[in-house]
Amino acid sequence: MKTPVSLHKRVLQALTVVPLIVIALSGCGGGGGSDGAAPVVAVARDAVPARSVNPEVVPLNAHFRGKTYGQWEASFWQWALALPVAPLPHPFGDCQNRPISAGQTGNVWYWSAPDRAPLTCDQSTTVIPAGTAIFLSMLDVEASSLDAPPFYATDASDQQRIATTFAGYISDLFCSIDGVTVNDLTAYRATTGSFQFSAPTPWVFNQSGGSGTAAADGYFLMLKPLPPGPHRIHYGGTFHIPDGDVPKDVTLLITVGEY
Repeated sequence: MKTPVSLHKRVLQALTVVPLIVIALSGCGGGGGSDGAAPVVAVARDAVPARSVNPEVVPLNAHFRGKTYGQWEASFWQWALALPVAPLPHPFGDCQNRPISAGQTGNVWYWSAPDRAPLTCDQSTTVIPAGTAIFLSMLDVEASSLDAPPFYATDASDQQRIATTFAGYISDLFCSIDGVTVNDLTAYRATTGSFQFSAPTPWVFNQSGGSGTAAADGYFLMLKPLPPGPHRIHYGGTFHIPDGDVPKDVTLLITVGEY
């Protein structure tokens, strides 16, 4: 069985192998955090705080339910990379045939969808418990010791440099919640530092899993618990690679339960 790989990684690999080699050479010298995952070293880009009030979104430089944005980002990747690719589809490849509740624990749920445009993810039949926050992955990238090139690196500084290089290609971000625009999205960029993870065999980005180390960079929104009822979250952006674009335009439909 060929391991499914997210669209943006397949395309980015094809478009940027040579530029990334040049960059690398020039540089030589469940949720809620209660799953027993390895400790992480994680930082957010706190020097660029959210400049406008977004009442539904936790500010980047805030701690929320015990973690910073960077720590939630690392926890998200530990969760996502540990997910099997069957029998349920991986969230990076299919947002319709995997319920949002699958693999979730605690009072923060993770959400990620395939990098496609346009894409509707109707999760409205699964009721999200009242009081649950959603850590929304908009556009982001990781590099690890288990990935294939050009996302492969064993040194923490190289992993972070690769992730930051690819995250630098992200542009044209947008997001609205129930028709209300989320402002200053470029202020919600966070990096993880080095973290440990475990991946099954096969895993979402390669055939052979195991224990690895990784670093990540990208744009995330920690959505505060939404009121009971239906909600529509529309978000996306573009990986703007010099040799081609990878657009993302996702409409997420959810239902929040009563208290």
